[in-house]
Amino acid sequence: MPTALVELKAQGVLMVNGHFDYGNGYHGTVYLNPHRLFQQPATIWRFAQDLIARMPGDLVAATEVVSGPVMGGALLAHTIAGLLDGHRPLSQAASHFAPLSVDNTGAMVLRQFYRDVVRGKRVLLVDDVRNTGTTFQRAKALIDDAGGEVIATVQICDRLEALVNLDVPNIALAEYSAPENYPEGDCPLCTTGVPVTHF
Repeated sequence: MPTALVELKAQGVLMVNGHFDYGNGYHGTVYLNPHRLFQQPATIWRFAQDLIARMPGDLVAATEVVSGPVMGGALLAHTIAGLLDGHRPLSQAASHFAPLSVDNTGAMVLRQFYRDVVRGKRVLLVDDVRNTGTTFQRAKALIDDAGGEVIATVQICDRLEALVNLDVPNIALAEYSAPENYPEGDCPLCTTGVPVTHF
């Protein structure tokens, strides 16, 4: 098991067994819960610094905007945006932050103010955990539509089950090969009547 994942578990990130609806059209039997990390900002700062250290220098230099979906992705993106400038010359323009939020229907959106922030900029797309990759896919589509360019994706933990490829570098602090995900309509847990696990 990667050292970083051992540290994540020690910090209270729990891998929980059950029947989980990931909110992206897929179900599975394991949920990697990073939300306890965000209760301790100093821990997120440490992981953000570790992620930046894993990024190639040209990627650090090229990033103009850091974006991520609410909640965990946006919180981590905000932290990374603040820390990036400490790894670059003072003469370089400060990085910006552009969170992706949800509208009243639950759809991911990039508000107009932040559409203007990403327009014409190189964007680092951040999330806490990469599951099927469909969250990154939807986020990239919004950034592309606003005229931004996603240059890489970054996350604390990659479950190694991405179903989509964004054709940009992907950087993870830890990798964890989790049990198979199932499309919601083909979920064997639903078929056998296992209730969805709620926290």
